[in-house]
Amino acid sequence: MDGRGGLVGFQWMFLIYGLITVLVGISLLWWLPDRPLPPGQIREKGGWRKFIPKNKPALEGEDARIHYEDLTRVYHQPAWKFRDFLRVFMDWRLWPLLMMYFGVVGVGIGVQNYGNVIIASINPNLSGIDISLLFAPIWIMDLIAILLVTPFSDRFNHHRALFFSIPVCIQIIGLVVTTYAGGPDNPWPRYGGLLIIGFGLGPTVPITMTWTSEIFQPRHGELGVAAASAIVSGWGNCGSILTTYALYEGWSADARPGPKQFRKSNLVMIGILCASIVSSLVLTVLLRFCGGEPGRMNVDDSGHGAVLITDGAARREARQRGLRSLWRR
Repeated sequence: MDGRGGLVGFQWMFLIYGLITVLVGISLLWWLPDRPLPPGQIREKGGWRKFIPKNKPALEGEDARIHYEDLTRVYHQPAWKFRDFLRVFMDWRLWPLLMMYFGVVGVGIGVQNYGNVIIASINPNLSGIDISLLFAPIWIMDLIAILLVTPFSDRFNHHRALFFSIPVCIQIIGLVVTTYAGGPDNPWPRYGGLLIIGFGLGPTVPITMTWTSEIFQPRHGELGVAAASAIVSGWGNCGSILTTYALYEGWSADARPGPKQFRKSNLVMIGILCASIVSSLVLTVLLRFCGGEPGRMNVDDSGHGAVLITDGAARREARQRGLRSLWRR
């Protein structure tokens, strides 16, 4: 489609993606159910809302009542204040999670930005289409790993550090292969290293964010989870700044063409990943010996009735499911 209608390829891509996004957004009016109402209450739509299609409730009858009571008990909490945010910000459990995210996102963005450059260095004769086709399987491997690893991470949720560290070690293996494998006669093992990196990348970010939610929900409530997730994902993305501007083409001495191109950048990323593994292990040890207690309870506006508010999902995650009921429905 490049050149058709006076538009270059990326313009067509933006138009098609934008059109699909708009159509999906409109379809959500029919697809997603409305917020649950108190049992017995009927939703009256007035003004412009009467033009929005009426959706079938996600739950009905007794299921709807139980779900609504659970929501009102869990999510009706006192107004959050700035000191609550500071309490989350000063919680020591936040910082190992941030370092975990920093490392894996830094490597992920590094591969995203410079994977095609590495592929081009393997064979300078590849066309742009060839490079794009070779680049896509890296993220297919990423998806496969997410589908394979994260369900078991959820079932063995008391071992998040293990399910995080093993994929990170796989990334390190991929970086070593990309750095040292192959030779002038056959450089393609370096591409195999990129596929290994993609496989290792997949589960790490979902596991980090899930662990963040598990740790902060009982201590700071759902707004604390939102604040902690924002800090971890926001500041953790500084890892992408490092890999984008300080490594690879940002490191001119390391970007010189040749058999050692990007070698030092890859070794720096291995170091960052090792720091992520250490952070996950340190967090596990500290949670077990000095940080496993729930911490702050949720209190009502009058300052009375200090009760720990958890929903059904949080109660389920308090115990490890393992492989029980894996095949039963």
